[in-house]
Amino acid sequence: MSSKAHTALVELREDLDGDVFAPWDPGYDQARAVFNAMIDRRPAVIAQCAHEADVVRAVRFARELDLHVAVRGGGHSVAGMGTNDAGLVVDLRRMHGVTVDPASEAVRVEGGATTGDLDRATQPYGLATTCARASTTGVAGCVLGGGSGWLERSCGVAADNLLGVELVTANGDRTHASADENPELFWALHGGGGNFGVVTALTLKLYELPEFALALLRYLPEHAREAIRTFREVIDSGPLEASGAVVCQSGPLAELVPPPAGRPLCCVLLTYAGSEEDLRKVAEPLLALPHESEVLTAVPYADVQRLLDAAPGLRHHWSAECLAGAPDDVVDVFGALADSLPARTDSRLVLFPLGGAVADAPADHQVPYRDAAWAVHAFGSWADPADDERCTGWVRDVRAAVRPWSTGAVPLNFVGDEGRDRVRAGLGPQNMWRLGVVKRRYDPDNVFRFNHNVKPL
Repeated sequence: MSSKAHTALVELREDLDGDVFAPWDPGYDQARAVFNAMIDRRPAVIAQCAHEADVVRAVRFARELDLHVAVRGGGHSVAGMGTNDAGLVVDLRRMHGVTVDPASEAVRVEGGATTGDLDRATQPYGLATTCARASTTGVAGCVLGGGSGWLERSCGVAADNLLGVELVTANGDRTHASADENPELFWALHGGGGNFGVVTALTLKLYELPEFALALLRYLPEHAREAIRTFREVIDSGPLEASGAVVCQSGPLAELVPPPAGRPLCCVLLTYAGSEEDLRKVAEPLLALPHESEVLTAVPYADVQRLLDAAPGLRHHWSAECLAGAPDDVVDVFGALADSLPARTDSRLVLFPLGGAVADAPADHQVPYRDAAWAVHAFGSWADPADDERCTGWVRDVRAAVRPWSTGAVPLNFVGDEGRDRVRAGLGPQNMWRLGVVKRRYDPDNVFRFNHNVKPL
């Protein structure tokens, strides 16, 4: 380390209220670990910021030493975009406060808060908003990437509910963006990811959600295709409050469902933003089919958000395709793919509905899959490095199998580093020039490049 870098590091340690880790510090390996155990990177410095002033100081430190910056919120990126090699990581996990304003039905969420933090804070008020389907996912990363969740059919994707953003730019300047203040930057943050600065807080619109219920049914493989077709019809003909997913996996689906008896089962999860009584009416066609087990109950929304949480310390590879529809041919292909789930892993194959408020929200937001009706999400998850190729290959096979029905668009939160064409598909080719102009204004040197990157025009 040069004398300049050493002096700057000493000053950073003195200035920050949070902690600073360098590779020789105790706790460094724990600080650099992220959700995906396949990611093993060694940042030059990790700044665990306690507040926005710490973020400003950390970014200016990086610019002084010409370091690239990765921003860690939840650390849930499957591609490990919240870390880097030989750069600075701005770690926001200590900044996880959530402040609810029930009178205006809005919530301010700090940049390191998770979906679980958000949902537990809003639940006592009978309020909620769209966020990720896993409680460990960072709110900021979810929202900035578009944000898909159980409530999106009635409330829109997470980015549609964005009211304001507080961020620190590549120059270390504090900036606020809203519909009235820096509107072009605000537009870019509706799906443009972490390209434009460190988001230290977001304000989101909330919706009344006094009750929530779910039906979780398991079907044997011989009944799986009929169950999927029935779920499709329930969604297509039902109210927008109904959502959910078909989830196929070898292991148990959280504590609500006992372990399967030796072979993969098909789980249909029907979620409902309303009462158990109303859900039971919607679920009648699914309940009428032969099934191995059922759970139908009112449940706190924050608890539903934990159903798909992955165990820590596993290796992951994900991808997704958005589909124009789910005809019987898709159901047959999905069923065959479910039969090919990698054995002895925690991998999942998920089919979930879109539509409703997803399609009706402002088309100007760069969420290009608004015209899709369904999405297939291949979620490879395993423990043994020897299974890397088997599981990543299975994810690629899933994408290839459903591609004939794909709209071509992709939710970027569901994919890793899959190349420039997929970034364009996730941001919308028609948006790339406009995003590049915003990038040039706020990050002309592409300091924030550890993301689904937009190059400065």
